[in-house]
Amino acid sequence: MAKLSPSDYEYRRTSGSVSSLNYHFVFVPKRRKAVLIKEVAQRLQEIILELVVEHGWRLIALEIMPDHVHCFLNVPTHESPADVARWIKGRASHHLRRDFPHLKKLPSLWSPSYFVASTGAASTEVVRKYIENQKSN
Repeated sequence: MAKLSPSDYEYRRTSGSVSSLNYHFVFVPKRRKAVLIKEVAQRLQEIILELVVEHGWRLIALEIMPDHVHCFLNVPTHESPADVARWIKGRASHHLRRDFPHLKKLPSLWSPSYFVASTGAASTEVVRKYIENQKSN
């Protein structure tokens, strides 16, 4: 659904840090119900984009499937992946269940769990080799 250009995920610089914290999240509705369709999917995208602007995150990619969401974000160092997941799932649940009463039939909108993986400009193997070669330099 939503993608940004490569220049949108350059290093994030503050007075105290330089970072590249990119997280790939996957959220799943309760019982993996295929409820993220049509207007619900559109509204969910709007909610996530509102959070991106509000928190100063950088959206790298977003895809909303009927039974799960892929959200790839660059976030500042002071926000943990657990916080990001809680904010997205919490706000989305509140607004979607308010705006679409048929979602109230589910005991909750989201499964209590989520997937998150961190990525960066370099692969894990490249970083491991870089660190191993530090003594020889």
